[in-house]
Amino acid sequence: MKKKSSPEHHLQLRVRELAQLFNSMDPTPFLNKDLDREAEAFIETWAAEFKSGSRLRITIHLEHLPAEGEPNAIVAEAIHNYFDHKAGLVRGELKYLLRDGRISLLIGISFLSVCLILADVTRQLGADPVINIARESLVIGGWVAMWRPMQIFLYDWWPLLRSIRVYKSISRAHVRVVQGK
Repeated sequence: MKKKSSPEHHLQLRVRELAQLFNSMDPTPFLNKDLDREAEAFIETWAAEFKSGSRLRITIHLEHLPAEGEPNAIVAEAIHNYFDHKAGLVRGELKYLLRDGRISLLIGISFLSVCLILADVTRQLGADPVINIARESLVIGGWVAMWRPMQIFLYDWWPLLRSIRVYKSISRAHVRVVQGK
């Protein structure tokens, strides 16, 4: 059987000089430097369009090559480091979100249990309309307490996981720098 290879996608960026790719306010060396916000957003948006097993290629066309250093190695390592770092930050966000979800779930289940027990107690008090309203309010309030953990475990975690996958994909992209427009 022939193994299917992952699709390959190619992005071509055109800049006058290497410094345009990086945040000019960041004083750190190129390998640890933040990317320019617009360049970062452009690369992320492009990469997010593709499935997570896709092979990414980024070609940066420089009008003026730097006088010193090997731009291929510098830019590739800088982009890989930057997006690997971003993946780590989002991984940390995911870890804290899931921790908050577990805590919220424990609180929600506890509160729901108390509300359901109290609603059962009110059922034994009779069928007075005020008691019925109190009982239904306890049931509704108990289930509302489950809203946040349900939101976390059903919806909030997967956009973060998608971001991690995009960042990891970019951090493994083949990056090369060429001279010319």
